[in-house]
Amino acid sequence: MGGTESRETQPRSLPKSSAASGSTATEIGPPTAAVRFLRYVRTPRRPRFVVELALVALSYWVYSLIRNAVPNRESLAMERAWQLLDFEKTLHIDIEYSINHAINKVTWLIVGMNYYYATLHFVVTIGVLVWLFHWHPGRYGAVRWVLFITTALALFGYFFYALAPPRLLPGAGYIDTVLVHETWGSMASGDMKNVSNQFAAMPSMHIGWSTWCALAIWKFARPLWVRVLGLLYPLLTLTVIMATGNHFLLDAVGGWVTLAAGFAIQRLVFARSAYRFPRYTPDDPRSEEYRARTASEDVPGGGATDSQREPAGVSSPSP
Repeated sequence: MGGTESRETQPRSLPKSSAASGSTATEIGPPTAAVRFLRYVRTPRRPRFVVELALVALSYWVYSLIRNAVPNRESLAMERAWQLLDFEKTLHIDIEYSINHAINKVTWLIVGMNYYYATLHFVVTIGVLVWLFHWHPGRYGAVRWVLFITTALALFGYFFYALAPPRLLPGAGYIDTVLVHETWGSMASGDMKNVSNQFAAMPSMHIGWSTWCALAIWKFARPLWVRVLGLLYPLLTLTVIMATGNHFLLDAVGGWVTLAAGFAIQRLVFARSAYRFPRYTPDDPRSEEYRARTASEDVPGGGATDSQREPAGVSSPSP
């Protein structure tokens, strides 16, 4: 009986290797769509110019469409603007009025700022995207996603917190510098105001985008003077948005908070900071991985030595 019981119970215990293989088959299985997506976005790959151009253009078109389709809610936007201004006065940070009137006295300066507000917001951002695309293709995708996520989050602010800019507050005394100096400087002034949501002031994407540019330039540019100019860019933008009467100081704070949330979401999805990706992708001829692989192919017999194989797993150093 004892022997029979022993023989009957033996099949119940599987060898460790069989148990392990069975566990792997049943517990892991094929990857889900979410897992495949995460693997895809977390793997650095060389961006394609046509695809990126179409993606950026489509994203901005959708952003503009949604932003301008948000209900204006003028009375509510005005009420919130007065509340925000009162809050700034409580904190003693209501500096917009002084800046607006002081710079407006210098005609050449305020006119220049009007054009700055209308153009550099796009020119510098596109320029940084092109620079990253060409010189930092391994980092481009993750850093670009920070910009996209931040912009998408801003749409929630426009929808749920319609806010009038200072220049539209009746009786507050702010100067609409575009109208006064008859310059083309804002989508929300003059004839363009009918096709643009004038109450999408919180958060300020002029600050969100300019700070995104500044951080990329500071992290990846090599000349010190370029890095310093990059850091000055959002500070100058902050002065411009207040001098032209387009934003409160707290709108800028909202832009920084939104950008921080964009970085946090990117870090969660990609499992590492956008700045921690290698400069080049493994299939880029400028990368160490590519050069090591090419060198190994030139070894007689088609094999690679240990010293040649090792660099293939090393990421290209940051500039």
